[in-house]
Amino acid sequence: QVQLVESGGGLVQTGGSLRLSCAASGRTDRNYAMGWFRQAPGKERVFIAAIMWNGDILPYADSVKGRFTISRDNAKNTVYLQMNSLKPEDTAVYYCAAERYLDGTSYYSAREYDYWGQGTQVTVSS
Repeated sequence: QVQLVESGGGLVQTGGSLRLSCAASGRTDRNYAMGWFRQAPGKERVFIAAIMWNGDILPYADSVKGRFTISRDNAKNTVYLQMNSLKPEDTAVYYCAAERYLDGTSYYSAREYDYWGQGTQVTVSS
């Protein structure tokens, strides 16, 4: 079992930046791939970014490519999402997720991930 806790969300103006963190606890001795998803009100949870245990980054969602960067610090059991050039359409609850056996062909599907955090709200004002 892995427990995930996101932090770093908040209110920011268009063009601003935020860095989200996701701290893992529990069976962190196992090698988990980590992902970030987001869910806007009334919409489905959608993939943003994913990173393998060894630091390999899988393709970003087109909507955030070039603006968001995922990274991880295995010594701190933490994964990050650096978000730059934020837009109002980035407003959502952001979730991190963990999966021990992430399929490289379906990493963008929320169903692939077994563990989820509670989410952190990001609001971008226009």
